[in-house]
Amino acid sequence: MSCATSERVIILGAAGRDFHDFNVYWKNCAGHRVVCFTAAQIPEIAGRVYPAQLAGPNYPNGIPIYLEERLEALIAEYGATQVALAYSDLPHLQVMHLASRVQAAGASFVILGADRTMLSSRLPVIAVCAVRTGCGKSQTSRRISALLRERGCRVAVVRHPMPYGDLTRQICQRFAVRGDLDRADCTIEEREEYEPHLELGNLVFAGVDYEQILRRAEEEADVILWDGGNNDLPFYRPTLHIVVADPHRAGHETSYYPGESNLRMAGLVLINKVDTAEMLEVERLEETVRRVNPQARILRADSPIEVDGGEAIHGKRVLVVEDGPTLTHGEMAYGAGRIAATKLGAAEIVDPRPFAVGSIREVFQRFSQLTDVLPAMGYGAAQMAELQATIRAVPCDLVLVATPIDLGALLRIDKPVLRARYELREHDPEVLTSSLLAALGSG
Repeated sequence: MSCATSERVIILGAAGRDFHDFNVYWKNCAGHRVVCFTAAQIPEIAGRVYPAQLAGPNYPNGIPIYLEERLEALIAEYGATQVALAYSDLPHLQVMHLASRVQAAGASFVILGADRTMLSSRLPVIAVCAVRTGCGKSQTSRRISALLRERGCRVAVVRHPMPYGDLTRQICQRFAVRGDLDRADCTIEEREEYEPHLELGNLVFAGVDYEQILRRAEEEADVILWDGGNNDLPFYRPTLHIVVADPHRAGHETSYYPGESNLRMAGLVLINKVDTAEMLEVERLEETVRRVNPQARILRADSPIEVDGGEAIHGKRVLVVEDGPTLTHGEMAYGAGRIAATKLGAAEIVDPRPFAVGSIREVFQRFSQLTDVLPAMGYGAAQMAELQATIRAVPCDLVLVATPIDLGALLRIDKPVLRARYELREHDPEVLTSSLLAALGSG
């Protein structure tokens, strides 16, 4: 049987990596035509169309997006010959289940190599990635940006995409002040990643077209800081590839896609949260890193948690609101908030499940490991309203918010609100500093 001269491609995605892979590879790939995207992980992505303005002249009607659960029917309907996986933080077993579904339906299963999707910059690129969602990329990126700024570098933070709104308005986004987030109608998920960088004085870029984003960021910076999402690979070819690992989930570093790829590609592996993990798990994780990637430098770090006014927690009934993706994509049962509430002597951490409404109730049904913490879900105005209603319904004395943003400024919460903040504290600061200097050509 001869090879097909015209491949019909379905891209499995979640409104991020899928659009990037299309833009830099599939869009102009001779002999291939993308017939549709599928959507998973993120609510309300299916039913949209990747617009013709972004898809290009070969796709005058844009490209439709369907639910992934329709995969077999879509392969048949469109006569698809290839199905390309393009989203992140999947167990290896789930990846092969997808591959089996595709093969059984008569198509080939494809995963693009990193070199086919990474763009090159004329500036040094520091990439911060992870083996799982919720390992601590955000505080790592903030720490790195501070070190770079101390050395007089202009830092452009380029954030992994979260294009959940009107894609034609999000082609290339630049954020310099908090008002820019309001004007862009940013969701909670976007604000959690952008706002802390803005507070530090960093420029933040994001959107859909990462070639255009990179060239614009290069105009205003001396170094590009890639702030990755989930456990995805960097979109830009890194000068220094830093990968964060979590000893609370030792073993996951080699059992999730594409986290294991990140681990094997890393120049520096940062083992975070050592201060709250079991030392046996820290050592187990470090042993795996040395076995899988013996060339990588290893740096241990703590993730200290601070709560302003934390003494008020003692003896109180506390509702803990945690970072949403850490609990959902990352499959954690708790985060920094519950650790802090327990340490500060909360009389009770109130179970929010009986009071959850709408899509928040559905999140609890889907992620059964969640029992006594509330994920800060907010992928759109409707879900933000449901999160607000859930918080207001929980009988508690105060709310402890352990997300990177001031949730109380976005939602109307009728109870006292405290914020848990977490940063990065390396055990050997020289390792990170020397690695950055080498990447900048100063080491």
